[in-house]
Amino acid sequence: YSACKSMTLHLLNFSSCPCPSIQTLNATTLPPPINPPSLGLSCFTMTLGGLSNLSALGILAKSYVRFRHRAKAPFLLLVGALLLTNLAGNLIPGAFALHLHLGRSRRPAGMFCQLFGASLVFFGLCPLLLGSAMAVERCMGITQPLLHSALITVAHMRLAVLLLSSLALLLAGLPLVDVGSYTAQFPGTWCFLTVHEPLSTADASLALTFSGLGLTALSLSLICNTLSGLALLQARLSSQGIRTNTTAPPGRYGRTSSSSSPLRSLDVEMMAQLTVITMVSCVCWSPFLFCRSGRGSSHTVRQSERLVLLGLRMATWNQILDPWVYILLRRAVLRRVFRVLQPDSRSTLTQSSSCSTASRRQGIGLH
Repeated sequence: YSACKSMTLHLLNFSSCPCPSIQTLNATTLPPPINPPSLGLSCFTMTLGGLSNLSALGILAKSYVRFRHRAKAPFLLLVGALLLTNLAGNLIPGAFALHLHLGRSRRPAGMFCQLFGASLVFFGLCPLLLGSAMAVERCMGITQPLLHSALITVAHMRLAVLLLSSLALLLAGLPLVDVGSYTAQFPGTWCFLTVHEPLSTADASLALTFSGLGLTALSLSLICNTLSGLALLQARLSSQGIRTNTTAPPGRYGRTSSSSSPLRSLDVEMMAQLTVITMVSCVCWSPFLFCRSGRGSSHTVRQSERLVLLGLRMATWNQILDPWVYILLRRAVLRRVFRVLQPDSRSTLTQSSSCSTASRRQGIGLH
């Protein structure tokens, strides 16, 4: 009886102690969750990207009608393929994200996760490959114009777009046939190739292939743009040297320079657009392509997951900024900006032309 009494007192004392509850333990041990993007922000980015790419496609259609039989047609075809890919890359993954916001399930799984991850891989890799194809096309057009006119045609560019799209589609479709896998990524609002969990050989190979293709495309674009820029600068300096050294009458050689200046201005316009597109792609995609899975403590893993999520959010802005680069860096827009920044230049040109005309008339009257 005394043993039972002492055991009862011990249990009463244990039950009266202030022990933490299960909810308190979860609240203290679990890290604070990251709030996913709100529904309004997702709708805003999706709408902005769609309208931007549609506007750029409308402007591109007018330019393609004008230059479809000239050397600019292959470049415009690649730009059109890039804008169409960006448009689909805004709408299709955005529709998956909206389904997660509006649906009951908060974490993607099953076939939904597989399709979501495949769309992100395809629409992420395809613009990078198309951007490198644009850089190669312009590099050949500027440095090797004869070879460009013989090899680079609209039909060849269509074949190149088909091959690059097939390569991106092949990589995106491998996890759908059990070569690698797509898993839900932190904070459970998107799916991608497995990068954080213990990786199998197929998962590691797919992740490295995606990063390798993306970085190779960016590196090739940078190299080709550098070569094209140096070629344009050399042509500019050589033309200025010829103008300063020649003593021929302006009536004979002025026509030749004026006829070549539109082609040169087209090259400068396309190179400016391509250079800025490459810079935007490097800034937006480099953090995501260099992300690696964190190992060690839970704090290190969670910090790595946050960095990957930040890289994804930066990469999504590439599809929004690309059409604005094409819209703003056109000759018509740049001329208007130049007139606004230097309003006295036009009046100075008109005064100089009128003075030269008056001097010519005076010289004729003296003769």
